[in-house]
Amino acid sequence: MPAVTDSTPPDSSTLPPYVLALKERVAYLPEPQVARVVRAYEVGAVAHEGQARKSGEPYITHPVAVAGILAELGMDAETIIAAILHDTLEDTALSRAELASEFGETVAELVDGVTKLDKMSFSSRQEADAESFRKMLLAMARDLRVILIKLSDRLHNMRTLGAKDAPSRRRIARETLEIYAPIAQRLGMNKFKAELQDLGFRALYPDRYRVISERIRAALGNRREAMGKIEAALSTRLMADHITAKVVGRIKSPWSIYSKMRNEHKSFAQLMDVYGFRVVVDSAMSCYMALGAVHGLYKPVDRRFKDFIAIPKANGYQSLHTVLLGPFGAPIEVQIRTAEMDSVAERGVAAHWAYKTDSGPANSAQARAREWLSSLADSQANTVSSSEFIENVKIDLFPDEVYLFTPRGDILALPRNATALDFAYAVHTDVGDHAVAARVDKKLVPLRTRLESGQLVEIITAPSALPNPAWLESVVTGKARTAIRQYLKHLQHEDAVDFGHRMLDRALDALGTSLDAIPPAVLDRFLETSKLKRLEELLSDIALGNRIPHLVASQLVAARGKKSSDVQQSPHVMEKIRITGAERGVLSFSNCCHPLPGDEIIGYLSSGKGIVVHRVECPNVVELRKSPERCVAIEWDRDVQGDYRAELRIEVINRPGVLATVAAAIAAANSNIENVEYVERDAAAATLLFALEVKNRKHLAEVIRRVRRTGVVSGAYRYPL
Repeated sequence: MPAVTDSTPPDSSTLPPYVLALKERVAYLPEPQVARVVRAYEVGAVAHEGQARKSGEPYITHPVAVAGILAELGMDAETIIAAILHDTLEDTALSRAELASEFGETVAELVDGVTKLDKMSFSSRQEADAESFRKMLLAMARDLRVILIKLSDRLHNMRTLGAKDAPSRRRIARETLEIYAPIAQRLGMNKFKAELQDLGFRALYPDRYRVISERIRAALGNRREAMGKIEAALSTRLMADHITAKVVGRIKSPWSIYSKMRNEHKSFAQLMDVYGFRVVVDSAMSCYMALGAVHGLYKPVDRRFKDFIAIPKANGYQSLHTVLLGPFGAPIEVQIRTAEMDSVAERGVAAHWAYKTDSGPANSAQARAREWLSSLADSQANTVSSSEFIENVKIDLFPDEVYLFTPRGDILALPRNATALDFAYAVHTDVGDHAVAARVDKKLVPLRTRLESGQLVEIITAPSALPNPAWLESVVTGKARTAIRQYLKHLQHEDAVDFGHRMLDRALDALGTSLDAIPPAVLDRFLETSKLKRLEELLSDIALGNRIPHLVASQLVAARGKKSSDVQQSPHVMEKIRITGAERGVLSFSNCCHPLPGDEIIGYLSSGKGIVVHRVECPNVVELRKSPERCVAIEWDRDVQGDYRAELRIEVINRPGVLATVAAAIAAANSNIENVEYVERDAAAATLLFALEVKNRKHLAEVIRRVRRTGVVSGAYRYPL
């Protein structure tokens, strides 16, 4: 292969037609940049020499076609060059250093970024290779042009999918529909998204695609006259009101029809019985004037107007949407936008790219995409697990948004079903961490309340309020989920260090010594041998059941130069470790006996889980005591807070209203019912099992007393006994 530094000016007469076509498409670039693009082709052609596509064409035709798609978007020279060379690092002998030397570091970075993406394969959105998907999103965060090249590469592959075998076509099509089309949508690139979806639909479900396409053609043939009349009426009305506008009829795509039929359970006739038009005007003010004009022509349908100009979508999309009742009894959907908004709606982050610089003004889609990618980078920094990161991203990538107002009038876009707690974390992590309630449209509501578009939301905070594990059930956004998990992990670590300290102290005390008596040098040597960086890690490991406190104590004493048998055993009775129940990061309460404050209890060190608390009379304790080194002597503190799960087995007379009577008695005792089920039931009697929340044994006794007084109960007792 000739050195890539050979930069002899290319002779146009020797260039193949597809390269000449690319030259024409990049004519918006300065002449020296066009020459660099042609030079990239020459280098790529030599590198890919002898390689062919499945269709039999020379391989270089593919990257040149990808560059052509990007040229249609008006992308900069570096992006076009990187597109031509995007397969060279993986499939040819060309090195990254040679690329950087000939075309600059930016091009080398882009090619390197796309090469990493090309190594990924997805079987479905659910089974996406998490680590690869994570790398792709972070590559986007570093330079959006990487994903633009990848999307263009995917689009050309989809256009030429026919050469692949059937299983490959289905796999690539599913991947396109479930990964790449949604990314294009999230970046505001609706034109890309629509073509990727239809090509994916045609490859994945060819019969369904053919049937729907034929029905669309037939329906359009029947409606052409009506469409022409409505278009003429709209144009005439706008002209009469001195509004310069272009009116274009819109046709739903096969994938759009199919998705709505499947997801909204609508028939083909229902979906096609709608006329769609787009009105493009010269300014935002003209959009609202045009809205008034079309509302004057045809009556608007109530509650079907949306203003995405004042409140843009999360991907930067702006437009006015309205639905009118047309002259033929069918609804007319009208979108009104400026030419700039139309360009951003079609091309998203790629709109007018050639005229933007890193420091220059970004269009709304670029600004929104950068915000999104910045939040992704923050999320991944706080998320260890790739699959957890992807779980958070999926919510942001496939959104159905609601738009909400802060008290200051700012607008926040959140996924549908978002709660007041999601809103709190969207404002700021500190607001979320200390939230206690919310005011929605000035009414006080719980944090778990689901929000609807247009609501004014104010979060009420308190310095003492802190996240708890139940919050994970109430949030849908990745940001809220990541922040809550991060706090709980931190809390668990603090609890574990404190509890581990108490357990090790107790074990050392049994050997007649203490942690303070262990020389620092001995402790450091022990930590190094155990591959631990700090004492806190050792203490946390003990509390989480990964190390046995008595064993660690014996090893520390031995490391000090004494055998544990030589150490005078402590003569006094060992004090039990007191628990308040607040150590939820380290403690869990067994489901086999549901211990309550006031019960005599024992702890069992379970590896990775920490201490599992059982009642002493629990049948399983006999087995647990066979591992005495894992048993922990614990007792309830005097001041115990919180609610604890208990189960009641209640024998009742089987008659109408009995369940309501028992439930009312439980509620009257200030206990919350978590679950109820029939264990046994016949014509005369029934046995009910209630799962309750109570404060302690005394509270449970009060619940049982009230239940027994109802007169419909023949027996009520704690379960298990």
